[in-house]
Amino acid sequence: MRGPVDVDRVKLPAFGLADEHRPGVSGWHAHRQHQLLYAASGTLALEVEGSQWLLPPQRAAWIAARAPHRVRVVSPVALRTVYLSPRLARGPEGACRVFTATPLAREMILYAMRWGPEEAPREGARGPFFAALAALLEEWSAEVLPFRLPTAQTPGLAAAMEYAIEALGEAPTIEEAAKRAALSTRTLARRFADEAQTTWRTFLHHARMLRAMELLAQPGARVTDTALSVGFESFGAFTRAFEEFTGERPKDYRRRVLDGKAAGQGGSGQFGVVRGRWRAPRGAALLKGR
Repeated sequence: MRGPVDVDRVKLPAFGLADEHRPGVSGWHAHRQHQLLYAASGTLALEVEGSQWLLPPQRAAWIAARAPHRVRVVSPVALRTVYLSPRLARGPEGACRVFTATPLAREMILYAMRWGPEEAPREGARGPFFAALAALLEEWSAEVLPFRLPTAQTPGLAAAMEYAIEALGEAPTIEEAAKRAALSTRTLARRFADEAQTTWRTFLHHARMLRAMELLAQPGARVTDTALSVGFESFGAFTRAFEEFTGERPKDYRRRVLDGKAAGQGGSGQFGVVRGRWRAPRGAALLKGR
């Protein structure tokens, strides 16, 4: 078993890193290489460049080199990360995106764990393998999943967003959000449009769906209880909304998450990461529970 590794001191153009993390929050940090992440099990929340992304189980994410970010582990996670030099992979546009991991993407990410941050005497297929993976990235990440919330740039909008997230199960209204933010309803609606590039209704709906995804990935979760906790009185309405948002029915999503855990996560699990150490959760984390 190897100790933690400072990934920014690794001179290789590409390598894999298998990590297991308990719930917690990292500090803000950045890496000199791109990161291709795969949550084999568990859920992560990524805050990158004005957006908060949810990385649910068995989905992939891209974080561009030198992009400041922080990570909240929602539930114990088996994280498989491929680090790629910007010279090797240009990567998709933007600082971050979450996308579906195709069967090929998943298997290649897991296979990459055999080549860790230590240089082997014989490289063998390492170079061609990572070159092929880098070439496929653009195709894999072309369709971005809508698993994100914008972050606020002003205190008023931040207060309104925090109220919405805290009151998901209590039918939050824009009128009450405006009151909490000390703004008029019209001004708050304008703040959402100009500052967050969204509407109150869309923000609230995405917050509900992302919170539901977090809850359903936790042990012992029940679909009916989850629907109620995010503000749906009708089980059918929740199922339709969840399927439209994620492409899966709630029970199928939960079954896939549980099957993934039972099947094992793959990867070597040999290395930990030094940059971005974890601490106990605090502060206004993405979609924190009440």
